[in-house]
Amino acid sequence: MADEANLQPIVIKRNKGGHAHHGGAWKVAYADFVTAMMALFIVLWLLSTSDQTQKAIGGYFMDPSGKGKQIGSGMAGVADSLSIHKDDLGKLKDKLNQAIRSAPELAKIKEQVKITVTGEGLRIELIETALGVFFQSGNPKPSVSCVDVLSNLAAELGKMPNNIVMEGHTDSNPMSESLAYTNWELSSDRANAARRVMQAHGLRPDQIVQVRGYAAQEPFKKEDPKDPSNRRITIIVQYQRPPVPEEKVEDKKGEHKTPAASEHKPEHH
Repeated sequence: MADEANLQPIVIKRNKGGHAHHGGAWKVAYADFVTAMMALFIVLWLLSTSDQTQKAIGGYFMDPSGKGKQIGSGMAGVADSLSIHKDDLGKLKDKLNQAIRSAPELAKIKEQVKITVTGEGLRIELIETALGVFFQSGNPKPSVSCVDVLSNLAAELGKMPNNIVMEGHTDSNPMSESLAYTNWELSSDRANAARRVMQAHGLRPDQIVQVRGYAAQEPFKKEDPKDPSNRRITIIVQYQRPPVPEEKVEDKKGEHKTPAASEHKPEHH
């Protein structure tokens, strides 16, 4: 009994080992997987869309600003980006070119009007010369030739459902040392003057959605900001968006009605 009392208890310690830290490598792998799945779904969606939608998306990535180079003229243009659901801007381009060429009063200045199809829409440029074909230098009042061109264009564009954007551009020559009237005001005033002429000769009042004045920020000839061709008026015929179909709702009898047809008359209290 004495020996048993002197015996010391044996203590066994068991260490509970935890899992080693794996770091964040799994997060990177998971992110790659999610990205790949998203790319797959986008490709599947594109394959199921119409040819016009695919061309529109492709045209945007090829020319996001709508100011790509056109061979031979330095103008913006991506002809593959036609995407309107009914109206073909390519056909409109040919029609406008024919109208300008057939007008006797425009015979001398037809080379100063450039029409191209871009990612934003049909782009019509009235390119100025050193002689001041459309506007005299530093003057926002359009010339007779400018009014003739804009009138012919308005007569055709007014028949279209497409929205119109007007832009004014100048060269980099400063107006004066004073900051009271600069190229910003001049480019905006010229764009507004062109808007007034076109609205007076065929464009609907709600057809022009924007009037932009860029001053000399987007020159036609980037290598020569002071060149007279940088002074120009731009008319953009935007793509016509297809109408959004009305959602149908189901009434208690299972009949399908449009929201307008299923509206209840207000109750009188």
